[in-house]
Amino acid sequence: MRIGELAERAGTTTRTLRYYEARGLLHAERTTNGHRTYDESDLRLLQQIRMLQRFGFELEETRPFVECLRAGHPAGDSCPASLQVYRRKLAELDTCIDQLQDVRDQVRSQLVRAEQALDELANASAQPGGPQPRCALTSPEG
Repeated sequence: MRIGELAERAGTTTRTLRYYEARGLLHAERTTNGHRTYDESDLRLLQQIRMLQRFGFELEETRPFVECLRAGHPAGDSCPASLQVYRRKLAELDTCIDQLQDVRDQVRSQLVRAEQALDELANASAQPGGPQPRCALTSPEG
């Protein structure tokens, strides 16, 4: 198939396919008049790359999966190098999750602190002679 058809079937652009070719992830056969041609195995490679990128893998991280498929394995993740990339990605995701959990905990603490301060202000305002909250948008100018 020609580059336009492959791009359409893979849900990408011809520009992307040329980029992948320049990076050595995709190899095109050339016709006598210089047109790129591809086969179903190239579509499979692209599907593997796109799936991994949807999962957050960098383009270079897809290389072991592509090489595994090119070597004739039934799946891109049936080679040791691919499994190692999975392990690294999981560790990276675990680190991100831990960092996000820390941020979440800090935001929750700030919310609790702010709610308590607001409650204390409301309670003080309810007391006769207590300070009255002022809002520049609704308070009469003096």
